[in-house]
Amino acid sequence: MKRHGKVYLVGAGPGDPGLLTVKAYDLVRAADCIIYDSLVNREILDLASPFAEFVDVGKRRGGDSWKQEDINQLLVDKAAEHAIVVRLKGGDPFVFGRGAEEAQVLAHEKIEWEVVPGVSAGIAVPAYAGIPITHRGLSSSVAFVTGHEDPLKQASSVRWDYLAKSVDTLVIFMGVSRIGFIAAELIQYGRGADTPVGIVRWGTYQSQETWITTLGEVQSVIEREHIQSPAIIVIGEVVSLQPQLKWFEAAYVAREASAA
Repeated sequence: MKRHGKVYLVGAGPGDPGLLTVKAYDLVRAADCIIYDSLVNREILDLASPFAEFVDVGKRRGGDSWKQEDINQLLVDKAAEHAIVVRLKGGDPFVFGRGAEEAQVLAHEKIEWEVVPGVSAGIAVPAYAGIPITHRGLSSSVAFVTGHEDPLKQASSVRWDYLAKSVDTLVIFMGVSRIGFIAAELIQYGRGADTPVGIVRWGTYQSQETWITTLGEVQSVIEREHIQSPAIIVIGEVVSLQPQLKWFEAAYVAREASAA
């Protein structure tokens, strides 16, 4: 009977290598093969053994891209070749990362696997921008929502009519290209057009940028500023705290000024 290695579905966090968990760090260094997404910080890959095999399976809009079924098969194939296979994903594998789909395949093939949670971009990116997703006086509930659903779905499963008024803070993943539709849906179902919105691009990286606007103006800001993915969008009153609580970008600017 053919023996297989073990596959680890590892969350690499949102970008800053300092947010990598200790377990993820140890596995990256021990891996015989690393199968990684395009949003994984290259500084994290530099931690790996120079003898490890690296496979970039990042999905890129408008270019060559791996299909999910091909990635699933790759995990099976590499588990037959290596003792430790690390499937490295940005953020957390089970938060809009398709980690569950890959785990299902591994379980079906009876390949040993384990999930190593990562710091989700939905939590870390707003925090680095100075936006707390909950606040005792402003937000007692939060929802994480994907702005980019499976294109094979016959209809959207996101109930914007429910989310508009039932949740204090909305954190939108992969929503830049559809924010106009999302904003219109939320406003239609009762969310105020003046609701604060924060857009954070390349969150936790030194190139992080943040824009503060409103639900009624967010589409105009994205078009005017030519904002593209990757970005996290936060909708809710907690965004109003950002001018007071921003710290990361201000600290980086200060470091650059002192270095000059």
